Amino acid sequence: MAGRSLETVSTSTPTAPETDAAKRVLPPKPVAAAIVALSFTLLLYLVELVDVILPGDLDQGGIHSRALSGLDGVLFAPVLHAGWSHLFANTVPVLLFSFLAMAAGFGRFALVTAIIWVASGLGVWLIGPADGVTVGASGLAFGWLAYLLVRGLFNRAAGQIVVAVVLLGVWSGMLAGLLPGNPGVSWQGHLFGALAGVLAAWLTTRRSRKTAPGNLEG
Repeated sequence: MAGRSLETVSTSTPTAPETDAAKRVLPPKPVAAAIVALSFTLLLYLVELVDVILPGDLDQGGIHSRALSGLDGVLFAPVLHAGWSHLFANTVPVLLFSFLAMAAGFGRFALVTAIIWVASGLGVWLIGPADGVTVGASGLAFGWLAYLLVRGLFNRAAGQIVVAVVLLGVWSGMLAGLLPGNPGVSWQGHLFGALAGVLAAWLTTRRSRKTAPGNLEG
């Protein structure tokens, strides 16, 4: 009996690729995302309350620029604030931007946040004022905002670009915080946070494209 040539074609499982998840506008589990955003914000309030009650000054655990002894402040500075008014000013941006940044899932959000947290802190440590201590979550807020503004461009996602336009229209006044000139405000933390947000958007987009499933032929 004559042999018969067979060609097999293997395709990936027809599930939503990671690139589709990366293009989402809102978190897939909005309630859980809201709980995470609210829990982090409540942590900031709890830390500030402890700082007020205790006789010590927790803010000294912030970033002391160019001092090796102050390098660990990179880890602690975002949860410390120089008073209630400072914390109040950061509350809404932290709540909103962190919630929206969870659109691609909690794992992606954790990675983006880690990049912003470390890069903004190191930027302050490198070029921040040497005669003070830098604290506050505004570096995170600027990083998340920058991430939200550019992710749609990297992902080529129309919905995310629309969200970016809305955010830019509402929060454009924040961009002034990227420039020096306002005493007592860490423009260095804002600037490096924003740059880290752009970097995080680029890195995570590249990762999504590399891990996107494709067809295999054999």
